[in-house]
Formats: sequence, C-alpha cells, structure tokens
Amino acid sequence: MRATAATVTLLLGGLGLAACSSSTTTTPGGTSSTIAKSEYGPITVVQGKDNNGVLPKYAAMWNEKHPDQKVTYKEQSDQADQQLQDLLQNFQQKLTDYDVVSTDVVWTQQLASQGYLQPLTGAYKLDESGVIPAVLNTAKYRGIQYAAPSSTDSQILYYRKDWLGDRPVPKTYEEMFKLCDIAKSKGAGCYSGQYAKYEGLTVNFSEAVNSAGGTVVNDKGEPTLDTPEAKQGLQTLVDAFKDGDIPKAAITYQEEPGRQAFEAGKLMFYTNWPYQYSLTTTGDQSFAKKNPDALGIAGFPGKSSLGGHNWAISQFSKHKGTALEFLKWYQSEEIQKFGVENASSAPVLSSVYEDQDLAKKFPYLPTLKDSLDNAVPRPGSPYYQAVSTAIQNNAYAALQGSKSVDQALTDMSTAIKQASGS
Repeated sequence: MRATAATVTLLLGGLGLAACSSSTTTTPGGTSSTIAKSEYGPITVVQGKDNNGVLPKYAAMWNEKHPDQKVTYKEQSDQADQQLQDLLQNFQQKLTDYDVVSTDVVWTQQLASQGYLQPLTGAYKLDESGVIPAVLNTAKYRGIQYAAPSSTDSQILYYRKDWLGDRPVPKTYEEMFKLCDIAKSKGAGCYSGQYAKYEGLTVNFSEAVNSAGGTVVNDKGEPTLDTPEAKQGLQTLVDAFKDGDIPKAAITYQEEPGRQAFEAGKLMFYTNWPYQYSLTTTGDQSFAKKNPDALGIAGFPGKSSLGGHNWAISQFSKHKGTALEFLKWYQSEEIQKFGVENASSAPVLSSVYEDQDLAKKFPYLPTLKDSLDNAVPRPGSPYYQAVSTAIQNNAYAALQGSKSVDQALTDMSTAIKQASGS
C-alpha cells in the first residue's frame, strides 16, 4: 500500500547559487568536489505522518527566509512498514520525485547498502561536530555517512516518586528489581517496558543485552549472542516475568498500554520514550495534575536503545544541492529548538540540551541527554527487518516460557544468519 500524499509547499532560496560551479569533478569516493548549478531547484521532502501538525510551521519559517525555490513535503502513512515500503518502491524504480527522505535510524544501513542514498562526502560533507556521537553513528554505513540525524530518541525511566520515597533511584535492572517489594505492598506491578511481539520487543531485548554488557550483532551484522552477557540479559527479563516483577499483562504492552498502566497505578517503574512526558503532565486531567509529587523521571537503568530519524538524499534526485541545504537548515540550532517546542522532537545537537530556558520548559531534557550518552543503536544490518523479526520471535517465546533462554538465543542467532545470507 502506497502512502497518500499530503503536500506542504515551502520556498527555498538564498543558497549561494552564484558561488556554485557549473561543472563538477569526481572524488575517489564517487561524489563531487563541487555541486553544479543544475543540482539546485525544487525538491520533494518525504516523511511519515505529521501527527503534530508541524509541517505548515516549518513551511512558514522556510518561506520567510528563502523566497526563491520551492520545496514540497509529502506526508506518508503513520505505519513504519508502509513508510519503508513506499521508499523502496520509489528507489527500486529509480524515480526522481523523492529528493530528501526521512528514514528511521535502523533503515539507513539497509537503504545505503542498496545504493539508494547519496553519500555525504566530498561536496556533500556536513559539519557534524555538534551532533551527539552515538546519534551520528546511526547515519553511517561501513564508516561512511549517508544521512543527517534530524531527531533522536532514547527511553527514560518514569517512576512513582511518592512510592520510592528517599530511596535512591535505580540505575540498573538489578537495583530496580530489589525495590519491587514496595510495588507489591501497593498492590502494583514493579516494572515494565514493551514486550508485545513488535519492534518494541526488539528495542527492549537489545536494551537488556546491552545493559548486561553484551551485544546483539557485531559491526558486520553477525550475531554475537553466544556469550554469558547476552544470556544474562535475556535471563533477567525471563526471571522477572516468572517472579512477577514484570506483570504478566506486560507481554501485551506496546508504548501506550504500558503508559496507561503506569498512570493507573499498576506499575512503579516504566521505561518509555520522552513523548510520554507531555501526555503524563499536560492538562487538568493528566496524571501529574491529579497526582502532585507522584511522577519521577530518570535516566534509563542501563543502556537504552537509540531511536529517531535521519534525513537522507535520494541517489536519484536531480536537485541534490538544494537537498543538501535543506539538511543543513534542519540541523541548525534554531530548527532543532523549534522541533523541541513544537513537535516534541528530541534534538540531535548537544548544545540544545544545555539551553537552560528550554530545560525549564521541558524538564526531561537533561534526563534524556543522560540516557542518550549511554544509549546503543539497535542491531545494525542491511537486513534489519528480518533481523528484528528473528529477535521478536525468539525473545517472545522465551518470555512466554515456550523456549529456554539458551534455545531462544541459539535459534535467534541462526535466524539472524539466515536473514543476512551468512
């Protein structure tokens, strides 16, 4: 199913076209050392559904400063798999109507490996010195940058501050599970993440393994699950389900059911993305308004998985020069701050987290930065979808008790190898 198009027109200009050469030279990396005038012109920017209604605001900002060249936004479906399928269909036909595309951080390697993205080297090289290092790594494939981080994400810990009292906030799974007696005394579950069989389970499994000191795959995308650390990570979750420290209902939780359980007093600790903060604190009927002094936020108790999106330039675009200028504009501090205030986007620039005025408006930002500093990208692979499915199927079986931890990890490794053809 192809996503329907909802366009927002922007005007783009002021790109210093006079300084651009009309000829190009080619570097060994296959990119130009200069960008030709013909590479500038109208572009289409493609991204997922605009849930925050922010695209017209970006358009107004761009129109004011760049009155010459048009940019058109195409809004995709709100389903990630449909978004990726839309991109693949366009790229496979080598169409020129997509210039800048928004990619989930885990798609970048897949699209780059298939030759669909313009390498950001040579004349296309960006100054990424201000980007959080772990976030920048999500935009690379085999050491080459193929995309520009536009927004990031890392899970944080939401907890019942009123229940915890003066006890220290846990910084590890082990410390957290030692506090579960408090939750039980309240008739509540202790902890949950997202354990339904979907992408969230890949995230949560990876977090458990990484927090135990293990890894899921290596730099080549090969499984690295035959280690004591990987076993410890999955075993921690399996044991927590068996002991009731993670409630049985959590096997069905995606982000929103888990948030609702937390706000209903059914959980003491819950790890989720920062978007929850505004839902939990905004409005007279919000959890925080009804329960003053109950909500606490802290860094993820271990190593969170990185989320977020990158902007990439289509290899088939006719106007890559304009596309590059769009990437630069979107990564500017002004636009990154605008994203925080208007779209609840987690910024990719370290400097934005140091803005004290912004932190007063959005108190979770310093906490999010702490989580980002310790975060780990999800398992990188050109075959990410198949790898994620392998993780979900086997981790889910272990959590349900239909497979032992050892068997689940063995089967997971086999499926990951099959997915990559190794």
